[in-house]
Amino acid sequence: MTRVSLATLLLAASTLACASPQLIAHRGGTGDAPENTLPAIELALKNRADAVWVTVQLSKDGVPVLYRPSDLSALTNSNGPVSRFTAAELGAIDAGWKWGDTTHPWRGKGATIPTLEAVLQRWPQTPFYLDIKSPDAAPEEMGRRLLAVLEKTRSLGRVRVYSTEDRYISALPAAVPRFVTRSETRTRLATVSLSHQCPPPVADEQPRWYGLELNRNVEVVEKFTLGEGVSAATLTWDKEAMACFRSHGEAHILFFGVNTPQDYEKAVELNADGVMVDAPSQFSARKG
Repeated sequence: MTRVSLATLLLAASTLACASPQLIAHRGGTGDAPENTLPAIELALKNRADAVWVTVQLSKDGVPVLYRPSDLSALTNSNGPVSRFTAAELGAIDAGWKWGDTTHPWRGKGATIPTLEAVLQRWPQTPFYLDIKSPDAAPEEMGRRLLAVLEKTRSLGRVRVYSTEDRYISALPAAVPRFVTRSETRTRLATVSLSHQCPPPVADEQPRWYGLELNRNVEVVEKFTLGEGVSAATLTWDKEAMACFRSHGEAHILFFGVNTPQDYEKAVELNADGVMVDAPSQFSARKG
């Protein structure tokens, strides 16, 4: 394992000027409107979001659509998995049915489940991050379907694909831009945070894109001669971690779960490339 002088890394990091990170609307801005819907994305962009993070599943007829939970009953006036319905049928389901307080202000307001193609065509200049959450789609099929939509809408230059499941990232066609896998990102951050070592990246491609929570609760397992011990820990990005990740070529680092002014200011201090927020309306004024 390669060890890099911490002093050298921090000195290099200190030369970077603080700038406002890219403001990314999580699930289209789920704190301001029903997640992954056209009204949410439109509102997020009005609230000065620089990019939009959406969640993608495959419909029954193999069309990439925007929806996150494993069952429609979680957010809509329907039930069952997305894969049971065609894209046309999903387009008639009210995705704003359960959003908000007891008044349900988005019911009947046209917040349905859109196709990815429709979203990319409606906002042809907006950067999008695509999060694969499809619980029952084959990774290879998902990759093929995504590539077809991205090529049709000429969007390969403004999207990047993420998934909490490494198998979806590994199965993507070579032409599809992607993040470094979550497992590699988490493991490298843990090594820096807990061992203060800077391992080289596994991925060879450059630039590398990393995304992880600003603060991530994990369990640390220690191996002993007579057994093992498990203890709780929190992985937190700091100057040491940022310097390590950026010491092996061009790296872009996005922080997830940035929903307080304090976390936003920390992201600015650490020169994060982007922050994912639930409610862009609460952060637009901080962009300067």
